Amino acid sequence: MEAGEESETQSLTPNDEADEMEESAAKAKFDPVNEPGVVQHSEKEDECTGTDFKPVSTTNEKVMPELTLMLIGDTNSIEIGSKNILLDHDGQVNVEQFSAKLYDLCGRHISVINMLGLQHVDKFPLNQGIHAFLLLLPIGLHNSHYSSGVQWLEKAFGKGSLDYLMTVETHDSDEKCESELTDLKANSSLVEKRYHTCTRSLTDEKEVLALLEKIDVMVCENDPHCYSGLMHDENKEQEEHLHHKEDEEEMIDSSVLQQNQKVGQMEENASETNQLKSDPVNEPGDVEQSENDHENTRGRSEIHSVPSATKEKGEADEVKEVNNESSSNMTERSMEESDAVQDTSPTPQTVSTVTNELDELKQNAAKAECDPVNEPGDVDQSEKNDDNTTAGGEPELKSDTPTTKKKSTLEIGMSGNKDKQPVKISEEINREEQYQRGTEELLGRLYLQDKHQQTPADFLKIGPPVKQDHDTCEKDLAHTFLQRLMMLDYRARYIPVRQDGPKVSQSKPAQKFDAVETEKSDLDALLSTTVDADHSKQTRVHPMDVQMAVFHCSDSFLRQDMITKLSQCQYALPLLVPDPVTMDIVCPLWTFRQIRKTWKITQIRNGPNTVTMKSMPICKAETPMVSFFRLGSLSLSKSQLMNTLINNRHSTFFHRNCPGSTKSCHLMEGVAEIAWYCPSGKPNDAFNACIAFCNLHGDALFTEKQRDILTEKSSVSVVLVPTLEKSQNSTNVILALLQSPKPLIILIADNDCGAVEMKMGKYKVGLKDRSQSDVSEELKGIIGGILSRPQASFQLETMTEVSGIRVDEDDPVCQKGKSAAMKIVHLIQGMDVSKVKETFLPCQGQLWHKWCRINKELYHLKGHIEKEKCKKQQELKQIRQHQCTASCSKLIKFFTESLSSLPSTDKEHFLKWTQILIDAHSTDDLSLILQSYNEKWSEVVALKNKHDKSGQLKNKQTELEQISAKLQSATFGLEHIFREMGQIYEAHAFLKQKNSGQTDWSKYPDLAAELMISGYPMELMNGDAGHVPLTWISSLLDEVIKKLGNKRVFVLSVLGVQSSGKSTMLNAMFGLQFAVSAGRCTKGAFMQLVKMSEEIKKDFKFDYILVVDTEGLRALELANDDILHHDNELATFVVGLGNMTLINIFGENPAEMQDVLQIVVQAFMRMKKVKLSPSCVFVHQNVTDISAPEKNMDGKRRLQEKLDQMAKLAAKEEVCDAACFSDIIAFDVQKDVKYFAQLWEGSPPMAPPNPGYSESIQELKNFILSKASQSAGITFSQFKSKILDLWNALLNENFVFSFKNTQEIAVYRKLEVQYGNWTWALRSNMLTIENQLYVRIENGKLDKVEPRYVHLEMSKTYEKIKEDMTAYFDDDRNKEILVQWRGRFESKIKEFYDEQVRGAKRKLDEVIQQKNARKKLDEKKTEFENKLLEKSKELAHQLKDKANDEEELEKQFNSVWRGWVDELTADTNSIKDISYEEDQSDILQDLGFEWSLIAESKSSGRYIKISEVGDYSDYVTLPKYQHPCDTGQQSQDDKNENKKPKVEGGSSLWVSFKNFWGFRSTQQNKKRTSSSSLPYEEQQLIRSVIDDVEKQSLGAIKSKPVAARGYSQTYLQEVGNNVKAKVTEFESKWNYALKKEFMVDLLLYVFDRAESWLSESHKKFKMKNDALTYLESKKMQYYNIFRSFCKGNSSAVVLGELICEKLKSSTVEAVCNKTAIDLAGEMKCNFPAFSGNRLNLEKHVLKSLAETEDFDGFLTYIQHPKTQVKTFIKEEVTKYIFTKNKAKANEILKKNVEDINKLVIQALFTATEKANTWGGNTDMWVEEFSSLLKDELTFGTICCQNLHDINNFDFLKEEINKGLESIMEEMSNLSLDKMKEFRLKPDQILIDQLCKCCWVTCPFCAAVCTNTLEDHSPDKHNVPFHRPCGIQGWHGRKTDELVIDFCTTLVASDRCFYPHHYSNKTTPYKQYQTAGEKYATWEITPDASKLTYWKWFVCRFQKQLEDHYNLKFHRSGEIPREWRIHSNQDAIESLDEMYNQQ
Repeated sequence: MEAGEESETQSLTPNDEADEMEESAAKAKFDPVNEPGVVQHSEKEDECTGTDFKPVSTTNEKVMPELTLMLIGDTNSIEIGSKNILLDHDGQVNVEQFSAKLYDLCGRHISVINMLGLQHVDKFPLNQGIHAFLLLLPIGLHNSHYSSGVQWLEKAFGKGSLDYLMTVETHDSDEKCESELTDLKANSSLVEKRYHTCTRSLTDEKEVLALLEKIDVMVCENDPHCYSGLMHDENKEQEEHLHHKEDEEEMIDSSVLQQNQKVGQMEENASETNQLKSDPVNEPGDVEQSENDHENTRGRSEIHSVPSATKEKGEADEVKEVNNESSSNMTERSMEESDAVQDTSPTPQTVSTVTNELDELKQNAAKAECDPVNEPGDVDQSEKNDDNTTAGGEPELKSDTPTTKKKSTLEIGMSGNKDKQPVKISEEINREEQYQRGTEELLGRLYLQDKHQQTPADFLKIGPPVKQDHDTCEKDLAHTFLQRLMMLDYRARYIPVRQDGPKVSQSKPAQKFDAVETEKSDLDALLSTTVDADHSKQTRVHPMDVQMAVFHCSDSFLRQDMITKLSQCQYALPLLVPDPVTMDIVCPLWTFRQIRKTWKITQIRNGPNTVTMKSMPICKAETPMVSFFRLGSLSLSKSQLMNTLINNRHSTFFHRNCPGSTKSCHLMEGVAEIAWYCPSGKPNDAFNACIAFCNLHGDALFTEKQRDILTEKSSVSVVLVPTLEKSQNSTNVILALLQSPKPLIILIADNDCGAVEMKMGKYKVGLKDRSQSDVSEELKGIIGGILSRPQASFQLETMTEVSGIRVDEDDPVCQKGKSAAMKIVHLIQGMDVSKVKETFLPCQGQLWHKWCRINKELYHLKGHIEKEKCKKQQELKQIRQHQCTASCSKLIKFFTESLSSLPSTDKEHFLKWTQILIDAHSTDDLSLILQSYNEKWSEVVALKNKHDKSGQLKNKQTELEQISAKLQSATFGLEHIFREMGQIYEAHAFLKQKNSGQTDWSKYPDLAAELMISGYPMELMNGDAGHVPLTWISSLLDEVIKKLGNKRVFVLSVLGVQSSGKSTMLNAMFGLQFAVSAGRCTKGAFMQLVKMSEEIKKDFKFDYILVVDTEGLRALELANDDILHHDNELATFVVGLGNMTLINIFGENPAEMQDVLQIVVQAFMRMKKVKLSPSCVFVHQNVTDISAPEKNMDGKRRLQEKLDQMAKLAAKEEVCDAACFSDIIAFDVQKDVKYFAQLWEGSPPMAPPNPGYSESIQELKNFILSKASQSAGITFSQFKSKILDLWNALLNENFVFSFKNTQEIAVYRKLEVQYGNWTWALRSNMLTIENQLYVRIENGKLDKVEPRYVHLEMSKTYEKIKEDMTAYFDDDRNKEILVQWRGRFESKIKEFYDEQVRGAKRKLDEVIQQKNARKKLDEKKTEFENKLLEKSKELAHQLKDKANDEEELEKQFNSVWRGWVDELTADTNSIKDISYEEDQSDILQDLGFEWSLIAESKSSGRYIKISEVGDYSDYVTLPKYQHPCDTGQQSQDDKNENKKPKVEGGSSLWVSFKNFWGFRSTQQNKKRTSSSSLPYEEQQLIRSVIDDVEKQSLGAIKSKPVAARGYSQTYLQEVGNNVKAKVTEFESKWNYALKKEFMVDLLLYVFDRAESWLSESHKKFKMKNDALTYLESKKMQYYNIFRSFCKGNSSAVVLGELICEKLKSSTVEAVCNKTAIDLAGEMKCNFPAFSGNRLNLEKHVLKSLAETEDFDGFLTYIQHPKTQVKTFIKEEVTKYIFTKNKAKANEILKKNVEDINKLVIQALFTATEKANTWGGNTDMWVEEFSSLLKDELTFGTICCQNLHDINNFDFLKEEINKGLESIMEEMSNLSLDKMKEFRLKPDQILIDQLCKCCWVTCPFCAAVCTNTLEDHSPDKHNVPFHRPCGIQGWHGRKTDELVIDFCTTLVASDRCFYPHHYSNKTTPYKQYQTAGEKYATWEITPDASKLTYWKWFVCRFQKQLEDHYNLKFHRSGEIPREWRIHSNQDAIESLDEMYNQQ
């Protein structure tokens, strides 16, 4: 501004100024609200064109441009070309050009100036007015180009040009830019109507017209309508003058003296201030104009809103400050603003002459305001006057009279305050609107505008890591604050904020002066205040605004969590909060409900002082309260002073000197915060009692309601005033406080006196010239003295009684939850807390503990195992019945009804209230019990120290144990209620009871699952009983799967010593809710789900992290004898569950670490042995100096040494090779060891959490997620299986030995099914190929099978199978488990494929061999058929006159037929039938056996069952020799039992031995030893030799070429010799003398087994090689030909009949073979017994046996399982085809008939067409027809020698078609039995497929291995259902007592067994795998659950078994009576249950 202009302005009188402001305000009132960056102008003529701006429709008669547009930005943002409507030229720059295209488009004269790409030019002369600057931004570079474009425009044309800016974002036609626009709007000040998007080519007319419309709107809003060079120059002058003026004002502000000398200048400033206030409130960065500029330049210069020092009432404020000043009662400046801002208030006398004028001007300005809201970034004065010091830091000067500055209408947060002066209603409305709009703007800056009800679920997800060392942008500020707060980082309030864009700034680099360096210039520079501050930039958001904004935008639960964390961070908490919407005062009592405070009180008694600890919910605590508030404005920070009273090292209350503090704090005005001082019981405590301190923010004169509430509730009120004068506004308030009976302390800012007690309880203290520490100590003394006397106490819950405020707990939802919870609390009110669980939760007390104890005993049985087991199972059942009876307590009923019926939000409140009220109920009792425990413990220790020998010590210890038990009983929480629900569910599920009317127990898992999903921790292991409720946990997880799907989870478990901070660490890391407190808290193990956020889920392969928290190792509460076992059990369990385990070590003491590490290492060792591979991370907490790398390295070295040492110890104990820890688990000591700082920064209870701890938490979390990203986790179902497997194994003594990975087993079973499908695809394809090749061979079209051809034919199917395998192993959700078998199954498929090829070639080679063997006959067949045809024709010619006499024709034909046959076969020998019976007898006699023996054996038929005989004693004679050591005194029967070869040591076969079974002694069993039965082992030996002989003999027989060469007696002779040799070898090896009867029966048995195969093979040989047989088979065929000739039929008819006859037999064979393959495939895929794996087949075999109750079938299954399975397959195939699915089978048959029919018809057509086309003869036609059917039908040779006269092949075709119709009709009625006559049979195909598996039997119980692979090495044999060993004849030595025990029980017992019948040494069952090869190859897992099936079988067939084995189920083998209750149906159902578990 020029000097003249300044003087003109200064000459105005105040009245003139007021008039001017009123006029200005009136105009401004109707101006639109300025958007960001827009300069408003007064309405006047357009200076650019000299004319008013006209609407778009108006034309300019002078053809002057209506619009002038300037294009700026990047040249790449637009495609300039002829079709570009806006810019079709790329010519001159800065030249106004008329646009013809725009004129054609809209009929307007628009000029476009192209200045694209000229950002390097700083300044331009502006000779014409510009209506719009179009900033073109290319998509993708919008942010950077926008910032640089705006900066360049401002630099080149001045800041005023920004009001004329239109932003245009361009994109390609196929691109969208919504996200870019959103991003641009979020990071800049784009105005909604001033941006546009269009395509880069600018050829779309609609887009350009839309752009012009937006430009017109902008031009209308701008005043003047265009931007000119004159305005540019004026703006520069005004800017320079303004800076000069601001410099002068800053110099004036530098001292009070200068202010007093320049009152005139203050008037001017005040005038300017009010003029500015008359403008609408600017958005961040708005450019404000002064009234002076309006008068002198017809425009407005810019004045920037920037935070700066402010002035007291009546002082000369800077223009930029006054605009942002809230009012005279500013809130505490950012709740204690920066000390750099000083109070410079002049005395009242210096401003008395202008006070009235200023007040009047302010009122006028208030009327003129059209938008009173200060946006964030405006300079608010929150508690401004608490810092009344000068800029140089000088103290405030004393004021003689009170200040009189009025209240501003821009005041924020003053709803409800009463001003002393009358305020208009409209001003109140404006004030509320201003507050709310300011709140909206604040929420917008924090991106919380759409997040008004954030919940813990929204926040408690695992998202991107929190950046600790980086600045945060405003949009992430709220989220980052909350994240860091949840991690207990108290620095969450001090988050640095980086610039979001050019308009937001925190600080500015120091400006440099380029003046010549002289002494004067240095001084000038020092004194200069003309530094060009960046006034356009916003202030940052105040930290407390962030906190309160998050608070207001959260639901009640997140608020509660937030306030709880603030309390843990030792921060003050909001007690009274103005609602930003309704302006009501709210007390958030609900948010305090989770907070517990602990403190210690020192009580002085006659003796030594006693320290008593108190711990209680803070809402229940009754404490004194000291309230602080101020009246007026002060330079002293009230909050900082309060901090010195509570914790001088921590800013409990945020104050002006805290990092990040700003002058403006929008949401804290009128907020009352509360904090508690908790003494530690030490001498240096500031106070010796818990005291609440309350701090009211803002001037209490204007927050009357809050002030009155605090005054009423406080024990002591502390008031801060600037001065004490009667005329002061605060006088009345102080007077009222003085008259109140409550103690009062007045702190006076301008008084330097010490503490003075004016009257009883009324003190005043001066603050002037006194240090804060002195004042603090003085206040401590006064407050302590006051509170030492009886005073009223304060309790948070009493806030509900305060009128005029709203308590959040009064919300209906909260009250509904509370009322439901109160039903439960009313039940337990008045009860002894230790009796609550016993009364209302009976199922989890003694009943559950007893059940757990008995259940564990089931795995350690002794004595009569099965009887003992049944007894204990009965006890378990009785306990469950008692639990069911006691399961209907009112508490559980109320609780579950509320969970079921309440809506989601009500339910959450209900649960919270239940926990809160229960905790409150037990607090006092628990404190008393703990105190009693401590006192009793002290007495016990004292007696021990005295070495007391009397009974007093023992009595005290007993009392201590009773108190300890009472303490356990008194612990009561939600987890106990859930535990009770679990026990109720388990009890009812165990008994399989239906829901009763009293309790709907089946819904309990569903209720718990909902809570688990919502984030509640669920108990996994019962901490009191040390047991896992498997049924409850399984059902719970099943419900979770139903609701969420079988999602993948990453399981993170934690282990460590008790009270080492495990739960605290997890809570801080993931925001969880695991219970934490001093000492022990977590009992057992709990699990909690944490969801992965959508932002990071793409980087992980799982959806949740499931965190498992555990109780501490070395638990002091457990009995000493149980510590090691319990800790080992717990460690093994959680380590096995976790994908990763955190090993938490507290401190660095190696001795403490050693115990933990030994347990942990042993747990990892066990995981390695059972093929589980979790990872681990070691966390050292409470490390003194985590920053010292040398110390860390040394600590890691020592840890590595300890781990290696523990690994060696564990390896010895677990019998495993491991030299170091790395041999057990992948572990990198450099990466997998983390060090944590101590949790508290100082000494509790007032210490805040250590920020280093929070940093360590974040680093650990990032590390865990980094490692987790490499894992796929496990599914919920896999997690469930892991729990079952681990716990079942832990119940057994040997974990590794007992562990059974059911999840892995289930995956393997599914793989077996797939393997079966893959092999079947290969087999069925090979059968088809083999069938085709067989037909070719039979048709003489193939004489050699090339493997290459077979491979080629199979290649397509094989490649498809390999692709399917790859997809299965790669894509299956269990691919991590499958990978271990991939290589093996791929090789097995390859082996199977090769075997199929080899097998097919072998069979086809045999066919070729047979074909070659009958070559002579085949050659003669043509001759035979030609002669037969000729003879038939001749005979027919002779008898043609008798053609109609059928009988005569047949008679004549038969008479000559025999002669024809004899004539044709005269030179061939006939093949004889087998005389099998004679051959057997001859061979047996040749071997030396009497005929009588042979005849007797045949007649009795006993030889047929020799392999199934139970007792072979009758076949055995005496031993061949008696060992010299034997005395010969044994009884004959004893000697029969003592057969063995000579063994090392020279002892006899049977010697005296200890009866390891626990059976009766030898003397007691003399009766038994006299029997003739052989011992079990010898019976098995004989049975094994029978099986071996049978197998070898049948193999030898089937290897003979019977089908090619026929049967020969030598085959049987060879078998007979081999059998005799085998038996002789057996006798020699085992010193047996077997009777001749045995040899005869065995030979007859073998011959019998071979007979069917030999007969069938010989029959086939005879059919194909015997000429006589062949000719006889053709008799009917040639009779028909003969008859046809007789009737005079032509050769075509005869040939047709001949062909049809051949077609009939060949089509039947083809159809039957194809149907056999198809039926086998149908059953393999759809028949339940055949469609699964080997185990599934076994289940159906057993089910079939149980349904028929066929004992013989059972025996066959037990002794020859493969034989029985084959029988079962044959029976089921027969049933399927002929009964159950006969229709389906016939459908398949008919389809194949139709297919063959189509094939023959097509062959007929093709052959006929070819013969007709080529003029062929009969031979050609027949050859073509045969070749077309060569792959499908065995057509044979058709003789045409006598039929060459055929020339009409169409007639021939018709004749064959006629015959074909009859054939097909006959085929459609074909019986399925016909398949039995042909080569392929469905049952045999299925037998080949299903029986190619493992058939090894258990060495104990003979159960069959159920592995689908025949050779599944290295996997051991296993079967899920073993059986009592007595089923296969196992009994005790020298007893007749069959063994009743299951081998799965025996292998867990302490018993021993003899591995072999000749063994003298026993082997413990637990070490059975060391007993020899047949034992070592088996894996028998101890299992307490036994298959009901075999119990039923033993009871059902007890007598038959006893008779069969000649043994008894008695004495030690007595069947438990509980077994006899099982029915046949129970047995069958148990098979399904067993199968479903696999």
